[in-house]
Amino acid sequence: MEKATQMLAKTVSNLQGCTNFKLRRLTRRVSQHFDIEMSKVGLKTTQYSLLSHVLKVGHSRPGELAQAMTMDASTLTRNLKPLVDAGWVTVTAGSDARSRTVTITEAGRDKRREAQRHWKAAQDGLNQLLGVERLLAMHALMDESLELLSQVREEGDSGGK
Repeated sequence: MEKATQMLAKTVSNLQGCTNFKLRRLTRRVSQHFDIEMSKVGLKTTQYSLLSHVLKVGHSRPGELAQAMTMDASTLTRNLKPLVDAGWVTVTAGSDARSRTVTITEAGRDKRREAQRHWKAAQDGLNQLLGVERLLAMHALMDESLELLSQVREEGDSGGK
């Protein structure tokens, strides 16, 4: 058992570089790849993602949408503004004076449909560049990692109770 622990410690010490930096670098490269394709329809990848989420969840409060997208409310508000200005999303008064509702418009549905073809082209291009097997493995690893990290966060949120 001690030998296995020593081998594991040696393996961990052989990791080169900062995991956060490597993930952010990969994320930037993938985002750039998708942004090039999305720019053909006048969108950023983040805007396409937001349009897709608003479409998927339907009428929702900003807080619920931010939670579904794992982002904070101020980032959501900032990202919604250009979509509202373009007429693709509306933010209207909710059921009481303090609540609001986010909804995709018909123009937003049309823009998302148009952009979806370009998103698919970007995804197909990434599949070719990296290979489907690598991407499947990467997706599985990301899903497992997100699950583990969400458990840690939930434990931290509950104060260890």
